[in-house]
Amino acid sequence: MTSPRLRVLLVDDQALVRMGFSLVLGGEDDLDVVGEAGDGATAVAQVRALRPDVVLMDVRMPGMNGIEATRLIVAEHPDTRVVVLTTFDLDEYAFGALRAGASGFLLKDARPAELVDAIRTVAAGDAVMSPRVTRRMLEMFADRLPRADAPATTGDPRLAALSPRETEVLKAVATGHSNAEIAADLFVAEATVKTHVGRILAKLGVRDRVQAVIVAYEAGLVEP
Repeated sequence: MTSPRLRVLLVDDQALVRMGFSLVLGGEDDLDVVGEAGDGATAVAQVRALRPDVVLMDVRMPGMNGIEATRLIVAEHPDTRVVVLTTFDLDEYAFGALRAGASGFLLKDARPAELVDAIRTVAAGDAVMSPRVTRRMLEMFADRLPRADAPATTGDPRLAALSPRETEVLKAVATGHSNAEIAADLFVAEATVKTHVGRILAKLGVRDRVQAVIVAYEAGLVEP
């Protein structure tokens, strides 16, 4: 029995960019481009109508930008994953979209194989961004972006649910360590670290490690 094809929505204000992505994805047996949008408002409407599995979202668009569109899509359709498309590898707009609930970001000049892998990765529930890139973005922008209303020193009540080992693992994730690196540091199996990360995501109520890192920084568990 074959797995259902992944439904993808393309969002970019440039028709040629959408066409290029569509041509790449059209050659994959497990992907279907179900729609396109040239602005955030249309993207939100298309998600409501088409219920895609993954949205490739440009962030710099006229009218409603990709950040607000991502926030609305994630709130209304938590099973739909958003991958931010950006021209720059360090982009405040892209970081804003991550805070709004995107599962990662991808450069527009990424190789076709990277684009396809990104869609499959987020659809499987993971994030599209290396731990080191996550850390670098947070270091660049965390001190310039609006933080939670409560001072960082007060922490986040969700952190109280974590065990000491889970807190240790979260700190390592937030400082840019991969599962393999954490396993080596803690002298445990990589599968054990993966289990810890899964429990951390569940207790924090977030969908992937990118969102967990943002919680850690905003709560003051770690600092840029």
